[in-house]
Amino acid sequence: MKFLPEQEDVVTVLRDTGALRTGHFEFPNGSHSDEYLQVPLALQHYEHAKVLTVGLSRLLRRNTEIRTSLKDLSIVSPATGGLPVAYGLCEALQAKKAYWAERETPGGAYRFRPFIAPQPGEQIMLVDDILHSGRNLADLKTTLESYGAIVLGLAVIVYQPTPKTHDFGSLPLYYLAELDASYYADAGSCQLCAGGDAPTKVWV
Repeated sequence: MKFLPEQEDVVTVLRDTGALRTGHFEFPNGSHSDEYLQVPLALQHYEHAKVLTVGLSRLLRRNTEIRTSLKDLSIVSPATGGLPVAYGLCEALQAKKAYWAERETPGGAYRFRPFIAPQPGEQIMLVDDILHSGRNLADLKTTLESYGAIVLGLAVIVYQPTPKTHDFGSLPLYYLAELDASYYADAGSCQLCAGGDAPTKVWV
């Protein structure tokens, strides 16, 4: 695979590793979809993680502002699922550091471990394995900016938007693949349910 993989290359990796599954899935919020994606299933393989994060780093290097900020750039993830991406990008970009935040309670505010809080003026690239609803990235962006940090952009392996995906406005978004899935608000509106196909319940 190329160091800047194309969409079909990424999808092949996701399907071959079981990270991308087709079927009928029900999410905790009651919504249904015909696809289920767990990027960490692909990232657990070092060779795939290396190619994907290096490819993503090359997209970031195309941005002059990011390229000239690398020695002071921090890579920050909103969840543990994004840590392989964060550390892979930090290594490939030779950025300053990588760290993550944690929610105090499910759906609660983000917090940083002692002595890891961002500094005023700190330049940050927000990263995760996937941008789905965008809620985690949006909440963490707000938290980082409350510390006076500067978020330069978002970077994910896969962009899989939903009808309710957060709008980040003019903030640059970098991704290796964009996937479209069919979403249904609930079982009553789900065409898969209407066809008699029972869903598989997934927790995230």
